[in-house]
Amino acid sequence: MSSPPQIIRWGHRALRVEIGVGDDGAARLTGLGVPGGTSAEPRSWPPLPLVEVTAAGHGRSWSSGRLIDTTLGGRLRYRGHRAGRDGELHTLTVELCDPQTGLVAEVRYGSPDGVPALRGEVVLRNDGEAALHLESVSSLVVGCLADGSGAIGDADLLWAENDWLAECRWQRMPMRVTSPVLDDRVVYDNGKGEFTRTGRGVWSSCGRLPMGGLTDRRSGRTWLWQIEHNGGGWHWECGERDQLAYLALFGPNDTHHGWRQPLRPGAEFRTVPVALALSDDGGPDEAFAALTRYRRVVRRPHPDHRWLPVIFNDYMNCLMGDPTTGKLLPLIDAAAEAGAEYFVIDAGWYDDEDGGWWDSVGAWEPAASRFPGERGIHEVLDRIRDRGMVPGLWLEPEVIGVRSPVAESLPAEAFFRRDGVRVTETGRHHLDLRHPAARAHLDEVVDRLVGAWGVGYLKLDHNIDPGSGTSAHPGETPAAGLLGHNRAHLDWLDGVLDRHPHLVLENCSSGGMRMDYALLSRLQLQSTSDQQNLQRYAPIAASAPTAVTPEQGAVWAYPLPQDSPDEVAFTMANALLGRIHLSGPLSELGPGARALVHEGVAVHKALRADLARATPAWPLGLPAWDDPWLALALRTPATTYLTVWRRPGPEATAAIPVPHLRGVAARAEVLYPSVNRAASSWDPDAADLTLTLPTAPSAVLIRLTHPVPDTH
Repeated sequence: MSSPPQIIRWGHRALRVEIGVGDDGAARLTGLGVPGGTSAEPRSWPPLPLVEVTAAGHGRSWSSGRLIDTTLGGRLRYRGHRAGRDGELHTLTVELCDPQTGLVAEVRYGSPDGVPALRGEVVLRNDGEAALHLESVSSLVVGCLADGSGAIGDADLLWAENDWLAECRWQRMPMRVTSPVLDDRVVYDNGKGEFTRTGRGVWSSCGRLPMGGLTDRRSGRTWLWQIEHNGGGWHWECGERDQLAYLALFGPNDTHHGWRQPLRPGAEFRTVPVALALSDDGGPDEAFAALTRYRRVVRRPHPDHRWLPVIFNDYMNCLMGDPTTGKLLPLIDAAAEAGAEYFVIDAGWYDDEDGGWWDSVGAWEPAASRFPGERGIHEVLDRIRDRGMVPGLWLEPEVIGVRSPVAESLPAEAFFRRDGVRVTETGRHHLDLRHPAARAHLDEVVDRLVGAWGVGYLKLDHNIDPGSGTSAHPGETPAAGLLGHNRAHLDWLDGVLDRHPHLVLENCSSGGMRMDYALLSRLQLQSTSDQQNLQRYAPIAASAPTAVTPEQGAVWAYPLPQDSPDEVAFTMANALLGRIHLSGPLSELGPGARALVHEGVAVHKALRADLARATPAWPLGLPAWDDPWLALALRTPATTYLTVWRRPGPEATAAIPVPHLRGVAARAEVLYPSVNRAASSWDPDAADLTLTLPTAPSAVLIRLTHPVPDTH
């Protein structure tokens, strides 16, 4: 293609960005890749602007039988740019303006040094004299992912279905399924020939992760993206325009969520941040590695990310929301003997054993009937500390039961409302954290539990989806109100951690229904699932590092007295390359099972320092739900850890490819369980580990040690 009159070049040693500015001042992202990589400039001028903005009264139009972009985004023109640094991020801001309306857009990019990943967000400002009524604003638009019909034909779309008890189920489909080859005279435009995924309701990852990808099955060139938003108001689309594959990432919008936002003169609006990671030729594994490194840079620093303590939680396949002093004391002793460093009392500690706590929560006071005696719950908390562990509690802060006294003591404006009516969902109201009374109530609860009670861990759960959002005032769409609450929620979490910097916060929402990096850039752990079947948990555990860094992914390990030794080792292996969430009736286990638990915790502690710097890979491909063999690798410069699961199926032997060790004389050893019937052999020329596991279900953790590669 002919070069535009001005090219803005920006990036660093791992990322190259080029933005072209045309004669008419229109700006396009014309190049994005790895310096010295295989990508080339597109042969045609990308059809999409840097930012897509639609507003009431400013739509597209037809001219000479062709759709013309006369939206606000299409009318924005280049006004200037500036580059700089913000901590570990290289930054670039491109300023655009529409002289007709006075709309100004700051398109903001950021990228961690040495990481092939691009963060994007947009800030709009109305410098005009009339209000604008926004209907959609993109956070990032890239019009040059694949160039030409052949490249699009080689591309596969990636996305992840994400349901309760069945999280992180990645799917793959040729792009040509949704963008088929058409007659040369037909040009894809206006929402045709695209693949989309959209969030819904209040949960950010209910039904699907706020992520996606595009990979070239021939070259391995791969793009992965995530939308960093803690609500269901998100949307992405990937399709073809003028024989170029494009990507557009959005927060809430009018078409899919009923979102509209007035932008009055002098007002600003900021989109939700998004990120795009890439691999030049390393396939999805290398792109996920880049995304993992990016996630570590953008999250809030916290000691937990370095220490990675072992957590016991009394819920899953254990007390199941029925804690009492009598039931907890033997579990505390057993957890301490197993090596746990935190002990979390899950749901039910506030309930007077009448079974009606669901619609009465909100005050968060301990139930005297569960914790009798002078000291009540403090007897249990003290026992946890006496056994060398940090006490934790379960909390569902954003909900108030309809029977709770808090439902009447807080003003109506402190709750989600629509059409002036307080929203009720399954016997609960939902707080609107934009209101100071709602924030003050939660601050009092947290400061009491942490400051007065000495609790060092809070599991923050969220188990209702109250629909489209909230309208705090006439004219506010529920989706706009929900976005405001989402941002207030993040601000509240920042405030909690500012006041209590060593407090560990776990993100949970019926398992993994709010798995996003708006929350995970603040919270230290993510509950990956509520799945109670140890074999069904295996693909969730193996896939979890696609959605969350290994050191943040909490995986249940819940041995039961009736489990066979292979089953005990299997459930422990599920968690060894993540964060152990130990549970189950440990005090009732026999000596052999107890020894397997203790051994698993000890092995995890010996390798956990590596987890915080390792990057994930999937030697057998991203796990499918019913695969009989599954494999997850975590790579450091000198060591590759490999968990391999065998579920029932005809084959007792599998070849596990480890391509980054081709030609390397690696040493393979089974770390866990130490007593096993596994047989393995390493072929450096084929880069294959041949592994035999004679029984199913069974699982092993293998360490491959190898020389540190020479980077000079």
